[in-house]
Amino acid sequence: MTRPIDLTIWRKIKSLLGVTTGATIIFSGISLYQGNEKYYKEIFMPLVRLIDPETAHRAAIITAKLGLIPTQKHADPHILHSSLWGLHFQNPLGMAAGFDKHAEAIEGLHKMGFGFVEIGSVTPEPQPGNSKPRVFRLPEDQAIINRYGFNSDGHEVVHSRLKALKNSNFSGIVGVNLGKNKLATDPVHDYVEGIRKFSDVADYFVINVSSPNTPGLRNLQRKNDLQELLQEVNKIRATTDKKPPLLLKIAPDLSKDEQQDVADVIQQTNTKVDGIIISNTTLSRKSLINNTAKNEAGGLSGAPVSNMSTEMIANMYKLTKGLIPIIGVGGIFDGEDAYTKIKAGASLIQIYTSFAYHGPPIVSKIKEQLGQLLTKDGHNSIADAVGIEAKKVLSEVK
Repeated sequence: MTRPIDLTIWRKIKSLLGVTTGATIIFSGISLYQGNEKYYKEIFMPLVRLIDPETAHRAAIITAKLGLIPTQKHADPHILHSSLWGLHFQNPLGMAAGFDKHAEAIEGLHKMGFGFVEIGSVTPEPQPGNSKPRVFRLPEDQAIINRYGFNSDGHEVVHSRLKALKNSNFSGIVGVNLGKNKLATDPVHDYVEGIRKFSDVADYFVINVSSPNTPGLRNLQRKNDLQELLQEVNKIRATTDKKPPLLLKIAPDLSKDEQQDVADVIQQTNTKVDGIIISNTTLSRKSLINNTAKNEAGGLSGAPVSNMSTEMIANMYKLTKGLIPIIGVGGIFDGEDAYTKIKAGASLIQIYTSFAYHGPPIVSKIKEQLGQLLTKDGHNSIADAVGIEAKKVLSEVK
């Protein structure tokens, strides 16, 4: 006599579980798509951190590629608008190179609210990069160590994706970060070919000579090597129709003398650049809390790089007398971090590690907070605040 009752109860339980599961899925989907910061912070991103970091990275690319991400709901306020190199940026926050290595998720990232996206590094020939595992989280330090090693789909594939994007209705700003193949016997040739290949689709170029994960790459930051590289790159760019702006990305580990050498080179007529990206990842492991992953080989990004990057921005701003625009990267987790970089001398900023830890909501958070800080200090635009701290030091020296 009890069996029918048991079956009835079981059916009700199954029905309840079905409704509850369905409701949970729907709620989660809505929260993710709307960019609910609390949901991302307390539920979704902690779950993501249970997944292998490179798998999570790949999943994020696919999600953005498919458009399954929160989109910006309101236009950026005018105070965040800026113009550089003949380009108009709706806001100064960009996605740094290293996230969308193969130009797959550009449109999704722009819809998310980024003012520009930098893809790559792209190498002439496809290459797999270093062996796995090659990405390590240091959550206690809000940092990541990676040794990807320029894994790239190569010039042809990436160019075809950018060409298709540019031929659509897409109007966002895309930077192309160029690297060299691991086994290249003539590194200069690799960068020259990159300029030649992407000059029709790049809004700006980045010469990346600062990744610590490709043997010999950082040697190209040395004065004589850098002169040779930039001279050849400038020559080939002069022959292109579009002539996109040329930026140089440097390492935070350069000494003051090495920074001076870089500043000297990039201000010469035949080796000049239009901008500097400061900075790439660091080899330093100072003051890290994490004792498990900190000795892994590779470049360290995130919060521990913040002060190194800011100090270098201020110094390079002074060495170039503020005449070469700077994109500030390294340890930006909120509007205050972004504002600090701008006051040190950055005209634009980029993130990566903070996005990996906090997801899409951090984009609107940084922009909103930055706008509030600019308004509070009486500025009418980003340009008003660029380098104000460095200028104070310069005036005191005079």
